[in-house]
Amino acid sequence: MALNIKKGPQARSLRAVIYGPEGIGKSTLASQFPDAVFVDFEQGTDTMDVARFDTPTTFDELITLLKSIAQEDICKSVVLDTADRLEQLLTDYVCQKNGFNSIEEPGYGKGYTYLASAWLEVLKACDEVVDSGKNIVIVAHAAMRKFEQPDEMGAYDRWELKLQKKTAPLIKEWADMVLFMNYKNSIVEDPKTKSKKAVGGKRVMYATHSPTYDAKNRFGLPDSMDAEFSEIAHIFSNVPIKKSKKAEISEAVDGLEGFEPWLIHFLSVQDPTITANTIDELEPTAIEFVHKNINKLINKFKEEQTNE
Repeated sequence: MALNIKKGPQARSLRAVIYGPEGIGKSTLASQFPDAVFVDFEQGTDTMDVARFDTPTTFDELITLLKSIAQEDICKSVVLDTADRLEQLLTDYVCQKNGFNSIEEPGYGKGYTYLASAWLEVLKACDEVVDSGKNIVIVAHAAMRKFEQPDEMGAYDRWELKLQKKTAPLIKEWADMVLFMNYKNSIVEDPKTKSKKAVGGKRVMYATHSPTYDAKNRFGLPDSMDAEFSEIAHIFSNVPIKKSKKAEISEAVDGLEGFEPWLIHFLSVQDPTITANTIDELEPTAIEFVHKNINKLINKFKEEQTNE
């Protein structure tokens, strides 16, 4: 087998997480990602002038939506808002699927293990969206939790994703960039009374890890920046524009007169549940099959045309 070696940075779409306290502008920042469309699980964007998909209300609807987005040239960025509300949907799915009255019912943390598995399925579907040339942005609230270093004495407070302990690390590891948004305050002292008070409240975002919050990036961003999209806009200049699988199929069969009705007939014979009349109407699983086997299907079509 011939080995192929690639050198240097490989341009692809991005996986981003934006989190912070309520009302700081997480959704506003996410809305400025290139050609962004929201999956709004908590109706937090109702007052914003943004594009939205219909909100899925079940796990299966969510997976189907993400797979469909991966097949279409419909946008350049998909925003899941918010992760904590999405996690509630996944919790309901796990409980319903396993007959639990609550995620705690199985005991010994098993319910949260099932929840982590559900998250992995969602992230896998998100990767299909990324592979199709679209950015994925996950917006989440922040929670302050007590943290203890195993080799240190004492504990301290730190900001973390407002998710379960078994699921938050999955999202952080998956992401190319985790941005923590917060207010930067300054403490000033009255020279007369010597009393102190906090002033400022400037919105900032952090892109590297700190003992007091989670953050990371793979793009050499500074430790802290103004909470403005212009600070990270340059990241997207090298993101390739990738065609959808439907577009690649259409390009491959361009000029092949009669191929589309032949293909629909061929697929319906293989699977009688297929009711589509055109390639555009095919479900994601059928598109995946056609895209993977397009050359074989074209050869079969040509062979049958020759034999007629």
